[in-house]
Amino acid sequence: MSTGPGAEDSPPPGPVSPAELAERKMRFLFALRQQGLTDMRVLSAMERIDRGAFVRGIFAARAYEDTPLPIPCGQTISQPSVVALMTQALQIGPRDTVLEVGTGSGYQAAILACLGRRVYTVDRHRDLVRAAVQRFEALGLSNIVAIAADGSRGLPDQAPFDRILVTAAAEDPPGPLLSQLKIGGIMIVPVGQSDTVQSLIRVTRSETGFDYEELRPVRFVPLVEGMATD
Repeated sequence: MSTGPGAEDSPPPGPVSPAELAERKMRFLFALRQQGLTDMRVLSAMERIDRGAFVRGIFAARAYEDTPLPIPCGQTISQPSVVALMTQALQIGPRDTVLEVGTGSGYQAAILACLGRRVYTVDRHRDLVRAAVQRFEALGLSNIVAIAADGSRGLPDQAPFDRILVTAAAEDPPGPLLSQLKIGGIMIVPVGQSDTVQSLIRVTRSETGFDYEELRPVRFVPLVEGMATD
């Protein structure tokens, strides 16, 4: 899904009363529980990080809906229930170092930062990284390192990682990312050869290889190699 020209620059909708905003947020968290979110640490992170801070312009009024929304550079901010369930499946510990491939709006990285020790997030779109850094600073999230880079190659200089989260779909779990996962580490990645047939896969690395578990059907933008020209 892509944004229309100038969507981010469109005037915001009319003001929402504090009571209405609180009601929207309460419904938002209730919907996450209904979708199967049971990890209280993840629920607390979803409550702490306001999705409204990551959705701008004409889509701001829909920030608390459980739906993906367009952001610049032809990308999307994932629906909250998918963000929550991917995060829950990652099983992040407080001392874990996490690599996120696909910064996008920065929303997912902000959630991860509430759970782990340090988050490295990479995106091939420099404009998205710059905007995400501003949001991280505004939220006081000092344990995120955002880098404009080819995420399909990971970050070998910072590897290995305890956890890896890929927010774009690959035909197969990328070899460079598998090699950067610690023994005992977990990677969550959407896998599929089209945008209509994708599965969310949990990969666990053991001493002898990799174990694969299919979690649920999903739909993500494709993982693209190289840097964007924005």
